[in-house]
Amino acid sequence: MQINGEALTIEQVLTVAHSQPGAPAVALSPEATTKVARAAWAVEQLLERGEIAYGITTGFGAFKDRLIPPDQVVQLQHNIVMSHAVGVGPLLDTPTVRAMMLIRANTLARGHSGIRPATLELLLAMLNAGIHPLIPSKGSLGASGDLAPLAHMALPLIGLGEAEHRGERLPGAEALRRAGLEPCQLAAKEGLALTNGTTGMCALGALETYRAELLSQTADIAGCLSLEALNGTVLAFDERIHALRPFPRQQECAAYLRALLDGSELTRGHDPRNVQDAYTLRCIPQVHGAARDAIAYARWVFAIELNAVTDNPLIFIDETDQSITVLSGGNFHGEPLAIAFDYLGLAVAELGNIAERRIMRLTDEASNIQTLPAFLTNEGGLNSGFMLVQYTAAALATENKILAHPASVDTIPSSANVEDHVSMGMTAGLKTRTILDNVAQILAIELLAAAQGLDFRRQIVGPQARLGRGTRAAYELIRQHVPFIERDTVMYPHIEAVRRLVADGSIVAAVTAAMQR
Repeated sequence: MQINGEALTIEQVLTVAHSQPGAPAVALSPEATTKVARAAWAVEQLLERGEIAYGITTGFGAFKDRLIPPDQVVQLQHNIVMSHAVGVGPLLDTPTVRAMMLIRANTLARGHSGIRPATLELLLAMLNAGIHPLIPSKGSLGASGDLAPLAHMALPLIGLGEAEHRGERLPGAEALRRAGLEPCQLAAKEGLALTNGTTGMCALGALETYRAELLSQTADIAGCLSLEALNGTVLAFDERIHALRPFPRQQECAAYLRALLDGSELTRGHDPRNVQDAYTLRCIPQVHGAARDAIAYARWVFAIELNAVTDNPLIFIDETDQSITVLSGGNFHGEPLAIAFDYLGLAVAELGNIAERRIMRLTDEASNIQTLPAFLTNEGGLNSGFMLVQYTAAALATENKILAHPASVDTIPSSANVEDHVSMGMTAGLKTRTILDNVAQILAIELLAAAQGLDFRRQIVGPQARLGRGTRAAYELIRQHVPFIERDTVMYPHIEAVRRLVADGSIVAAVTAAMQR
């Protein structure tokens, strides 16, 4: 796989993030190598001329007016990596670290950052060899990008910090040695190029956007299973209704729900005694469709950011006269990403909210018009059944409501008030990741409860009653891993079994395969 700074996709990030080291190997394209070398040449020219350029011949942040003597320029770059590695908190997981390394290399491959090809190739060699810097998750303000996380990523390049290699935590220099690599000495501009940008946020964004897409589809499947268990109607999904409110993703969602339920004998048609369902069933296209909009927006934002140049300053070389211009700007500011994260987190939290309410309907005998027994169990009283799993879903949904408070509207000045407005984008990304974790659990609980409810329904309408074309595949997969709960038992292993099916995409894959047959 070759990168050139212009064509990286979310799917490629996912492949590299979750792959074993070296498969696929990542390399600079020939044209990118040429562009990177030209920008490094430009930095050398600036030094030879003694020109003043931020971060090359000056200090950083509030020290932007402090000139650095030529003989200290190399030490300046070494110092920025060391001094900025101040992250705290839990370490980022390996897929996120691998995504960061790939995205940073792709950003630098555009040839506007001034890093040398050899330094960039060492970063890619680390990625290919499975040397994963240990990066604490907290410490970024989201402008000037993700300074602290990226400094931790860069430390092993210069033989410092720590890295994981083949499951072992090692000093950075030792990790390089075991892979047959040697640390480098940073040249002018390289420390700044490695540490300045939105790479941590972007890595989280690519991974969590894909996961949100998976959870959105899973939520549709879970909602349809619940509808069948509750003897709901598909009439609310009629395309004529949604044509009159033509939000595209609301319409797409309604069409998908109809396909999932196609052929089901466990839904009701027109019933003058029961003409419409509760909102949690009837309004699935409206709520899930709105979530799809937010997820689509997130994909748009992060797909752009993958191929953006986000460090500062940026180097431009005129193609005609080879003149060099260094421009200071603010592409490192994470506001577009922070807002996308907050929107994404809020939307996925809503998927969890409506799913939790469907779980309540499945377990509350009064709410489901006595279609199902109280708490989905026989001998209620002696058995508590699914009473407490709804408590867990409610706890997770409540936590999400707190986490959905936007981080992007907060800011706090830094660097002696030079960096006086920040995005808090990494904070937005981390809390959105937690929201998605919680919603995966809520959806697992809904799927588990809906499968239990469907078994009770088939006891009433007949065991041969068919589920929908899509829901049948989801139900059968669940039953391969979790049995019908006859009486009280330890429940958390069953929740975890279904959560794994949600998290690894098995539910969606099984349904997709069934609907393509």
